[in-house]
Amino acid sequence: MEINHRLRLKDCKRIVVKVGTSTLTHENGKMNFTRMDRLAMTLSELMNEEKEVILVSSGSIGVGMGKFNLKKRPEGMGMKQALAAIGQCELMNIYSRLFATYNQMVGQMLLTKPDINDEIRKENVLNTFNHLLDLGVIPIVNENDTVSVDEIKSLMMFGDNDTLSAVVTRLVKADLLIILSDIDGLYDSNPRENNESHLISVVEDIDDSIRNCAGEAGTRRGTGGMVTKLDAAEIVTNAGADMVIANGSDPAIIQRILNGEELGTLFVRKSQKNLINS
Repeated sequence: MEINHRLRLKDCKRIVVKVGTSTLTHENGKMNFTRMDRLAMTLSELMNEEKEVILVSSGSIGVGMGKFNLKKRPEGMGMKQALAAIGQCELMNIYSRLFATYNQMVGQMLLTKPDINDEIRKENVLNTFNHLLDLGVIPIVNENDTVSVDEIKSLMMFGDNDTLSAVVTRLVKADLLIILSDIDGLYDSNPRENNESHLISVVEDIDDSIRNCAGEAGTRRGTGGMVTKLDAAEIVTNAGADMVIANGSDPAIIQRILNGEELGTLFVRKSQKNLINS
């Protein structure tokens, strides 16, 4: 049955890809241009294949930290928001130039929680997504860290871009969310502490045993850990979409996932499981 789950991914039309700070930057906080270029090439090729792609990109605060050679994420809200403003500008400038080399246009969308909670604003956001995709443009999404206290404090609805990417997936009725991280997927125990841990290839139910596999928070430059990714998986699968967590060290893994290769951890959409059980 797992093979069927994997092969289904070939037919995904609308895809959301989320990349974290650890994927976009080196350990010292500087931009990983090689990896970002590989990401731009891969997503541009998907658009050439007539897929619809939305990129949810973390990294604004991390990039801002790199600009000032800061090794530790600041505690003060004002400093975080200032770094976000600087980093987001730099991030979009880099994305725009990299995607342009592949003749692919991108558009920035900065969201806050009220944009999704308010029905009128949510409808406007959805219309913007659809118009951009109709124009052949890749929307690049981040939470508006400069004004959104909730995101920086990791509270409530978004709190991190794993959750934001799940909310976007649900909003646009995407077929698949791929979260690229610094880990190969969900393990049965922490692979950094246990050499005998095993990667879980497919998850059909996010129960207590699965949640017990999740560790703590993420990297120094980001906010998301495996717990937030499991929360995102619940949102996505309940909305009828699949989700894959995979290692983003080579963004070309996205194409391999869509080709049905057994990579990362696949969280199976609820509607598919109901169909199988009926």
